[in-house]
Amino acid sequence: MSRRRIEADALSIQGISHGFFTRLGGVSEDVYASLNCGFGSNDEASNVSQNRSIVTEILGLPGARVNTPYQKHSPDVVITDKGWCYKEAPEADAVVTNTPNVVIGILTADCAPVLFVDNVNKVVAAAHAGWRGAISGVLENTIESMRSLGAQRRYITAVVGPCISLKNYEVGDEFYEQFTSKTSDYSVFFQRNETTGKHHFNLSGFAVSRLEKIGIKQTLSLPFCTYENESQFFSYRRNTHNSVADYGRQLSAIVIN
Repeated sequence: MSRRRIEADALSIQGISHGFFTRLGGVSEDVYASLNCGFGSNDEASNVSQNRSIVTEILGLPGARVNTPYQKHSPDVVITDKGWCYKEAPEADAVVTNTPNVVIGILTADCAPVLFVDNVNKVVAAAHAGWRGAISGVLENTIESMRSLGAQRRYITAVVGPCISLKNYEVGDEFYEQFTSKTSDYSVFFQRNETTGKHHFNLSGFAVSRLEKIGIKQTLSLPFCTYENESQFFSYRRNTHNSVADYGRQLSAIVIN
């Protein structure tokens, strides 16, 4: 794989444009090379703006703004019918709209990006599902917000994009206990490394399970790991392990054309 945009067949629908964007094809340099779309990084803001313009051009809306929230690992969702300046972004971890030509998206660098569409009722959404947001209900809240705009569960398709894989997501005992103390059923999302004795967490599997449990039958995940593929993806954990102070963010976006 060597491309700026990963598209999911399940979301490739007439009248909808989307993309799980990689780190390729932008203008940023050094640790941010090259399609860094995160204003929260220490990259030059002009580079981030130009990278976001590249994204909207690929989505077929040159000159449009990508509307991403101020993410805080929460279950909070914002519904919008218009764009906003990034400096005035609402605090939330998912965005929902049924308004054409409003590009919505979220940023990740190991957490799971999830894009949603109800193509019958023309409602789309983008959610940032780190473990905190996922366990506290951001995906369920996204579905409820979509339903408030007329979407129906039976028509919703959800795709979990590139995120850190089970193999590379080592967690401590306290993390494991946070999940299994809620229900022992969550133990299936962990695998113990026999060599280190450490647990590893299946973030994408957990996200898919949460969605399926609330009746989203058309749910799937893409098989790309952000941690292990440095040439394609930004990774917070990889940079932390390599003592790199900052990191770029990749964008996942969707729009009704």
